[in-house]
Amino acid sequence: MSLLYHVVPASVWATYETASMYEADSLRTEGFIHLSTSNQVNGVLDRYYRNVPDLLLLHVDPDRLVNELKYEVSTNNERFPHLYGPLNKDAVVTVERLTQVPINQPV
Repeated sequence: MSLLYHVVPASVWATYETASMYEADSLRTEGFIHLSTSNQVNGVLDRYYRNVPDLLLLHVDPDRLVNELKYEVSTNNERFPHLYGPLNKDAVVTVERLTQVPINQPV
């Protein structure tokens, strides 16, 4: 099983504590939820979350997703996984608190 990953502020994730589905802001604004492969996580953290405190890294089992997952060309001409619909929380196998943002190291 190759996991996928999603970065979310802990305060945002907490608002979905009792919900069965999670909807990132990007689902409303872009039509999908941004996910990453293990090799892409640190680049995402470096580009978009530098100096952002209290982050979580969701470890997602793609085989458990109930909505469509597509790999599409995005930043730096890389193919990123995009989830077209809410993330069913039973696909989240681990919620990891990021104590510091690691740069250029594999997850």
